[in-house]
Amino acid sequence: MADWAIWVVVAGALFVGELMTLDLILVMLGLGALVGAVLALLGVDVVWQIAAATVAAGGFGLGLRPVARRHLQRGPQLVTGVAALVGEQALVVERVDGLGGRVKVRGEIWSARSYPGSLVLDAGEQARVLRIDGATAIVHRFEL
Repeated sequence: MADWAIWVVVAGALFVGELMTLDLILVMLGLGALVGAVLALLGVDVVWQIAAATVAAGGFGLGLRPVARRHLQRGPQLVTGVAALVGEQALVVERVDGLGGRVKVRGEIWSARSYPGSLVLDAGEQARVLRIDGATAIVHRFEL
């Protein structure tokens, strides 16, 4: 069997093994084996094929694997519940100070307190939701 064919078979076996482990290690070794196959097709000596496949697999493991893992392990960007209200614009419907008041956020009326507590927002002013504390929106004056 030709050298390049052996490299391709090894790469294929490593790729199948990767499907079983999903750890992104065997795929890097498989990519290194494909580098060895390309060198075998070019007629390079076996020792250089092995050396290049080893260096390529190490390079893929150190360079490509961390980037691939970061992209694969990223969680969903969807924010739901009260966390989705943080940063939203609110309309003050009843005077808001450090003790209380009311704001309209996404069409719903929420009890609210200002931050800092000394800040007073009058009805009709725009505010930004900083956080939700229980069932109370903590708001600050809206600034662009």
